[in-house]
This record gives sequence, C-alpha cells and structure tokens, in this order.
Amino acid sequence: MDREAKVPLDTLPAERAGPVAPEQPAARSTVPAGSLSRRKLLRYGVCAGACAAGAYGAFVYFRRRIEQTAALTGSEVFKGDAPTGRVWQLWQERGWVQEAKHYLKLGGNVACRLCPNECLLEPGDRSHCRNRVNIDGTLYTLAYANPCAVQVDPIEKKPLYHFLPRTDTFSIGCSGCGFRCLNCQNWHMSQRKPEELKDPRGAPIRLEPRQVLGQGDMVRASLFADDAVAMSRFYDCPSLSYTYSEPIVWYEYMLDCAKAARQRKLKNVWVTCGYIQQEALEELCQWIDAASVNLKSFSDDIYRTLNTGKLQPVLDTLLTLKRLGVWFEIVNLVVPTYTDKPDMIRRMCDWILENLGPDYPLHFSRFIPHHKLLHLEQTPKSILEEARDIARKAGLHYVYIGNCEDAQEGGTTYCPSCRQEVVTRRGFFVTSMNLNDGKCASCGAQIAGVWKA
Repeated sequence: MDREAKVPLDTLPAERAGPVAPEQPAARSTVPAGSLSRRKLLRYGVCAGACAAGAYGAFVYFRRRIEQTAALTGSEVFKGDAPTGRVWQLWQERGWVQEAKHYLKLGGNVACRLCPNECLLEPGDRSHCRNRVNIDGTLYTLAYANPCAVQVDPIEKKPLYHFLPRTDTFSIGCSGCGFRCLNCQNWHMSQRKPEELKDPRGAPIRLEPRQVLGQGDMVRASLFADDAVAMSRFYDCPSLSYTYSEPIVWYEYMLDCAKAARQRKLKNVWVTCGYIQQEALEELCQWIDAASVNLKSFSDDIYRTLNTGKLQPVLDTLLTLKRLGVWFEIVNLVVPTYTDKPDMIRRMCDWILENLGPDYPLHFSRFIPHHKLLHLEQTPKSILEEARDIARKAGLHYVYIGNCEDAQEGGTTYCPSCRQEVVTRRGFFVTSMNLNDGKCASCGAQIAGVWKA
C-alpha cells in the first residue's frame, strides 16, 4: 500500500437547484370535484402532525442513545466532514460510493444501525468509522471497491489453524474502523479516511489478473466484486479474506464480494473485532464460511480504555456465529498491563467453555509495541505460556500461541482424545499433518474444523 501523503483534491462549489415556481391555485368553484370536507382535512392534519411528532420523537430517542454511547466509548462523529463538490463527484464516477445498508432515515438525519456505535448523522456528517456519510438524508459508504491493501496470504496468518490448512487466501482491506485501539498495528489504514488513501483523479485502474501496477498506482485502483473473485482464482486461492482493517465498516463491499465468491464456489473469511449489530451479522453469516474474531479482553473497562468499545456485543457475535454454524477461531492479544491478568484470562476461558464449548480454537497472541503503546515491552513468552496453561486447564481443546516462534509447541494441534500431534506448524506454515479426512490418524477421533474446501 502506498503510504505517501495525498495531495487534497480540488473542490468546486456544490451545484444547487434553481428556485421552484410556486404551484398555481386551482380555479375557484362552489363545490370543487374531489374536495375534502373540513372533518377530513382536520383528520389528515392530525395524522400529518402525528407523523411529524413521531419522526421527531425517534430523532430525540436515537440522539439520546448515541450521546450515551459516545460518552461511554468516545464514539464521536465528524461534523460537517462529508465530501462535497468535485471530490464527491469523482468518488461517484469511480463507483466508490454506494448507498449503505442497515440504517434508519429520520427526516434529513440518519441513524446507522451497522455497529454498536450507532452513529447519528445530520446532513454533511461523517461516521465515527470514517467511511459513512449523510448526503441529503441518505447514508452512503465511501469504502466500496477501493481497497488500499491487496495481498495473497497463507490462511494460517489470519490466524485460522482449523480451516483449509496449507492453502492461500486472497486478502483485501479498506480504510476505516469503528474502534480506536491504542495498540493498532494497521493504524495507517484503520484510522484514515478513504479520501486520504485513495485518489480518483486520472485514468481509472481496475485490478485484474496479470496486471502490473506502477509505483503509486494502487491509490487509483478499483477492485470490484467480480474482479476480486477473478484474482482469487488466478492465484489458486480457494478463499477470499476481508481483513487488515475492520471489514464491518466496509460491510457493503465485503457482502457483495462474498456473494460473488459463493457463486464461484470460493470460501469467505472474515477477520474481525466482532463489533456488529445482530441484524447485519445475521445477513452476513449467510455468506461467510469462517471468521477470526479478536476478543480483545474480558473486561468492559479495558474495552473502553484500550479499544473504545464494549464487551457484550463481541460475545453476542460469537454466540451468533455458533448458532448459525459459521466456523470461527478466537484471538486474544495479550497486552502487558491491560490484558495479561490471569484472573481475567481464566474468566474468559470459563465463559468460552460454558457458552461455546471446548472445540473452537483460542489463539493467544504476543503484543508488539505499535501506535500509541510504544512505551510498553512486548509480551513475555512466560505470560503467553501461562495463558495457554490456564486455557487448557479450563478444558479448551485447541489453544495456540502466536507471534512468538520460540514459544514451546505454540502452533501444535493435539488430538483431544489420544494427545498425539495431528498438525505441527512453524510460524504461518504447516510442517506436518497426521489427519485422515479430518480425523486423528492415530485414534480416529474427529478434529474440529473445516479441513477440505
């Protein structure tokens, strides 16, 4: 991804419609055809007033909820920050604008219903995630078909250890995020607006197989859903991954890509913080085959401080994925002084066992200083191994350590029945597999996961 500073696009005053001539009254008549009685007029006037009052009441209700959420999580919106004039026009011409899904119209205002931040936007406002804007009472996404990162990765990098091992996945990522994680490792994408990373000026570039991009071309490149599928097939990737930033905030693009991928018999992988409303999640689950969910801590206080979020919506996401049959694996980044507390790790593991069962993998990941936590040291190996021991003692079957290659058996999968090694890994790569059709080669016990496309 090109990280050079972008030159602001030239802006022109927005075009305005001319004045509308007042409607001429009809000719007077003693008893005009189709006229309304005074009683009917009064009745319709009361109905109109009730509708207006209802819209205003809904606006007040949602504003109060949004203010309460913002006070708890810091999820402010960007007032008057929507693109206008030439910028807006060029964004539309590139196809990088789509009407958003999952929102309510409240007169000229809109209430986003995609994630628990529940942004309330007046005309001209931009959402907390930076990707959604209210233009004349309609909510639009600016993150559509304009990824700022495209790459082929091993599926183990996501990390997914029990889903199509030894395969590559075509990975795409756009700007924006609903969180403000102090430790974000992709902050240059997640904490930027689409206009800061993409530039619609000049000749359009549409990514396709065998294409060679010049330096700086990625900032102008488009990747539509069919193109993403074609790229995946060209690189022999049986799956598409939506990753790097937070795919929830480019929901419409991810959903269209996932539908196109399913039609071509490809799998869809969602790498996420899990911060999403239930209606949007249930729609997405119809098209997603696997998810890597970052459960950032097991404390509301730490979620607010470290990530500007709340815990319960993420737990609800995990429960929904299980209920709807989507394979998922959980990642817990162990951040010194924040999420390295044994008691909290123990409570998290107990909740997972009780509510999800023992067979969904849990990955403890080493923190590396990034973004606003450069003053902290990386997570000691001993803390990661202690967390793994806590999880195993709690009864979880598949527990791993990531970002720490010297951790003892950090990437080894053991059969929960006979304790023999069934998969060994080094970093993101599988070094041996002792499975027969998803079963332990030694005792025949089923190993949870998706082992074949």
